[in-house]
Amino acid sequence: MTGSVEGIFDPLVDDYLQHLKVERALSRNTLVAYAQDLRKFVEFLAFEGFTTRAQVDGSVLLAFLRSLAAQGLSAQTQTRRWIAVRGLFRWLRTENLVDVDPTQGIQLPKAAKRLPDLLSRSEVLALLAVPGVDSSLGQRDTAVLEFMYATGCRVSEAVELRLEALHLDQGLVLISGKGSKQRFVPLGDCSHVALLAWLQEGRGILVKKAQSRGQKDPGTVFLNSRGGSLSRQGWFYRLRTLAQSAGIVRNISPHKLRHSFATHLLEGGADLRTVQTLLGHADISTTQIYTHLSQTHVRNAYDEHHPRA
Repeated sequence: MTGSVEGIFDPLVDDYLQHLKVERALSRNTLVAYAQDLRKFVEFLAFEGFTTRAQVDGSVLLAFLRSLAAQGLSAQTQTRRWIAVRGLFRWLRTENLVDVDPTQGIQLPKAAKRLPDLLSRSEVLALLAVPGVDSSLGQRDTAVLEFMYATGCRVSEAVELRLEALHLDQGLVLISGKGSKQRFVPLGDCSHVALLAWLQEGRGILVKKAQSRGQKDPGTVFLNSRGGSLSRQGWFYRLRTLAQSAGIVRNISPHKLRHSFATHLLEGGADLRTVQTLLGHADISTTQIYTHLSQTHVRNAYDEHHPRA
């Protein structure tokens, strides 16, 4: 659960979170973020001494925005919290739970989009070579790495992937993304081979370990060392260890594989719409950021192909 948010808007905030969960089918992680941001807003109102909803007008919201800036929060965090508050009031107005939406006319300056960090092709190859296939966990790690780089999936999509979502005979996987939206994504040959090795050998060994302790097969594709479902946190820490072994000394996260997947596809000539579909982006503007990543690649292509370069 997302946790209860108390204050002068209680229980309306909890009702709003339930609306987001049921009617908009937002993921658990997104709901947790909304709950945390709205809790900060309610705490601000309590600290400032507001005791009724009618007191919360545009000037109060502007004061809230100024407080976020005064705390030294990043523009991205400020924007995220404002989006949560604005969404709450829009829903309250739609449900006729407030007479006026005080967020109307208030705009937060858009945060500058940061170019995502990614792995080079040589770094990806070095990372993929680390786990090996001589142990069940090595087979798992290789399979997860190959799968994430082959599909560009989010880490939550990988660890929550179920066996029935794999269509290996067709070289496809059905990925369930944000908002319960599903998309078919092809599996490359390397990912296909790594998955088969894991499913036919390593996974069964870990399942037997779990069964020896009276636990059932969880049905997810990727398992932890005890035979349970691999967690986001567990894979994050494992990936960091693998990266260090590959000689990658900077910070690395599962999302960097997703960024690398998108960028390398575009560098290889894939069109933006295809990459959007593979990533599961609802809006192509989210995908367009990758077109700014590889200026060296663009320059090399220009020098090679333009007759007057």
